[in-house]
Amino acid sequence: MRAPKVTVAVPTLAAGEVLEACLRALESQTVDEFEVVVIDNSGTGRVQASSSHTSPRVRVIANQRNVGFGAAVNQAFRASAAPYLATLNDDAVADPRWLETLLADAEAHPVTGMFASEVRLAGTGTLDSAGMLIASDGSSKQRGHGAPPAHLTNANDVLFPSGSAALYRRAMLEKIGLFDESFFLYCEDTDLGLRAQWAGWGCRYVPGAIVEHRYSHSAGRASPLKAYYVERNRLYTIVKDFPARMLWAAPFASIVRYFWHVAALMSGHGKTAEYRDEGHSAAMLPWLVVRANLAALFRLPALLSARRRIRATRRITPSEFRALLQRHSITVRQVAAL
Repeated sequence: MRAPKVTVAVPTLAAGEVLEACLRALESQTVDEFEVVVIDNSGTGRVQASSSHTSPRVRVIANQRNVGFGAAVNQAFRASAAPYLATLNDDAVADPRWLETLLADAEAHPVTGMFASEVRLAGTGTLDSAGMLIASDGSSKQRGHGAPPAHLTNANDVLFPSGSAALYRRAMLEKIGLFDESFFLYCEDTDLGLRAQWAGWGCRYVPGAIVEHRYSHSAGRASPLKAYYVERNRLYTIVKDFPARMLWAAPFASIVRYFWHVAALMSGHGKTAEYRDEGHSAAMLPWLVVRANLAALFRLPALLSARRRIRATRRITPSEFRALLQRHSITVRQVAAL
């Protein structure tokens, strides 16, 4: 195998058959210039104990504890020298031409730093994501979620990719920094994508770079764990990445989103209803919001320091950034309904 052009980072907690299916699909890729780094976050050596890592192109980094998604991907990046880093969830199965299609687009657009896959919801024939959208309170959601792939067939600029299946240019990551490891789980792709946009790196959606994804297989579709980290990391993101005018408006947008979450719960739709239907108490959600705000307040000095670093290296103006977010926006009502 020649020197790899791409390092594919696959963090895993459970390993097992799901990971094996992911790795089998990578073995079937139509290009050969890539390596796979599996980061075992189980803390118990589950990957080494299985047959998942027998391919010569697969390396395993075994952690003594769960270090989180972003830290795991960063480990793979630091252990490689490839000009591209791909991220892939362990519950995702890549089409044989996934890497070929992403690389072709990346080589054709050398000043673009991020590339979003055509991520499909496994077994449904519909999209999970075709890039990402963002709301005025910092909530991020998948572009095209639930729509037929035929509705989004044009390669075009999007805000940033879902970290479930993405390609990043190494030169960009060396300039702007890696995933923020303090996020631990969820929204680290939002933060990285916004930092990249501030620094002038764009993102393209690449239809045909297909991945079948078992959505939220690891942490559940709607769980207290997910609710807490999504809310906390949304706050981390707006403090770090939002222009001042949008930052001060974000709490008011959050209140509106909470209203629509309650309305969705009452009508039996949306994430709050799904949360309740999976056996969790909706009465717990306000406490999770309080916990998230307290955690963000505790980390505020570090977040403000990161905010200053981002502004010091920005390549676009706040007004250009606001216009960019507006072009790729989703309403808080839509966020609550999804």
